[in-house]
Amino acid sequence: MVWVRAAQGGIALQHNNEQPSSRPAYNGFDGQYIAGRWIAGTAGSTTVDRNPYDDSVLAEISQASLADLDQAFHAAKAAQGAWARTLPSERASVFLKAVSVMDARKEEIVSWLIRESGSSRIKAGVEWGAVRAGMLEAATMPAAAQGHIIPVDKPGKEARVYKKPVGVVGVISPWNFPLHLSNRSVAPALALGNAVVLKPSNDTPVTGGLLLAKIYEEAGLPAGVLNVVVGSSAVIGDAFSRHPVPRVLTFTGSTPVGRHIAQVAGESSLLKRLGLELGGNAPLVVLDDADLEKAVGAALIGRFMHQGQICMSTNRIIVDASIYDRFVEAFTEAVKTVKYGDPNDPHTLVGPLCNDSQLRNVTDSIARARQSGFRECVSGPIEGRVVAPHVFADVTNSSEFARHEIFGPVAPIIKAANEAEALAFANDTEFGLSSAVFTRDEARGLAFAQQIEAGMTHINDITIHDYPHVMFGGEKNSGLGRFNGKWIIEEFTTDHFISIQR
Repeated sequence: MVWVRAAQGGIALQHNNEQPSSRPAYNGFDGQYIAGRWIAGTAGSTTVDRNPYDDSVLAEISQASLADLDQAFHAAKAAQGAWARTLPSERASVFLKAVSVMDARKEEIVSWLIRESGSSRIKAGVEWGAVRAGMLEAATMPAAAQGHIIPVDKPGKEARVYKKPVGVVGVISPWNFPLHLSNRSVAPALALGNAVVLKPSNDTPVTGGLLLAKIYEEAGLPAGVLNVVVGSSAVIGDAFSRHPVPRVLTFTGSTPVGRHIAQVAGESSLLKRLGLELGGNAPLVVLDDADLEKAVGAALIGRFMHQGQICMSTNRIIVDASIYDRFVEAFTEAVKTVKYGDPNDPHTLVGPLCNDSQLRNVTDSIARARQSGFRECVSGPIEGRVVAPHVFADVTNSSEFARHEIFGPVAPIIKAANEAEALAFANDTEFGLSSAVFTRDEARGLAFAQQIEAGMTHINDITIHDYPHVMFGGEKNSGLGRFNGKWIIEEFTTDHFISIQR
């Protein structure tokens, strides 16, 4: 089953057949990008960036100190005013040039994603497309940040509401979709006239930050408007969230870390807005009238794309009892055909987990499922950080195995007695990011979807969707705020009411 990238640039599967760029490859990924300069970090320690598949060293990066972090935020503050006064068309042109850079360097960018984040070539192509689409959407935003003139019930009185950039935005990004989940905040923040300081994950410092800085630098972004700090969270993490300069912080990652960031940000001398995209436990519900073949295909892609290391990944497959046995049989046979191993092989769907901590978490989940006595329908070897797809049937929704985000290539299948129990199971979680329901009856699917406690629900489709012009966000412990399109414009701007009495 092949899923192709939609015209709007949403996340879906595609193969990459582009020819390599003739431009010299980017280099110099060994420090920080601050005030338009590539400089060594002064923490006195080094991040060794390794390929999770073969452990080869990709880069050695001198880490940022507290002084480097402070310099980055003040560089952003100093550059922001002039950038905000730049004409909308000039700001938009930077993103159009960045798209040209993405096109010219497609294979180079895809190769970095494969080597640094363990992305399969399929997923890396998807991520490249999502970043490119996000840049195109950002090019529309300078002209979309519009104010209002509002009638006032007083002679000669006029009320105006001006929409302005917030100033400086701090972005903390994760390792699983590093280039996209950095750019999803960076591009709109910049487009709306803000400056940005970006802290990527130490697992993906290049694709999560330094590579993005190279792309925007080549596209002509002025010095200081984007700054990237690579450093230990133990050294600069809390200081990043507490720093008085950024007025908005965005973070994508786990719920416990998101809670901590919110707590630390509250200690700042100035109040901050928070945009948090946190954990998920996405249900994919298969009702009794579902198209079984489509449901199986969507569950397979939704669970195993990027080794299950996606916040929207299908974490629980909930199936009506009347078709449960047929679904388990069909899904089991489909999963047995999934290719795993070398992420650079264009046919591989499941590559390596990102790091040893993730490997321990996933192997612990497998052990927990076995200890609980769940039926193991598919298993396979664990070679290095590559875990073969695993499928467990007859899982109870209340089990610890089902209640936690697995973030690995392990699929739990849960039997529901009927539609009502399937809905109850879907909602019985502290999370509420993405979800899906399969049924041949569109009205039934819509009625079901409206009762799911999640920010996003997809009828007859995979749980993994992120379009740059469509709202993205979760409910409950899956986060605060909304990303993309007009929603992110509201997050990264502030309204200033000015009245005129004539």
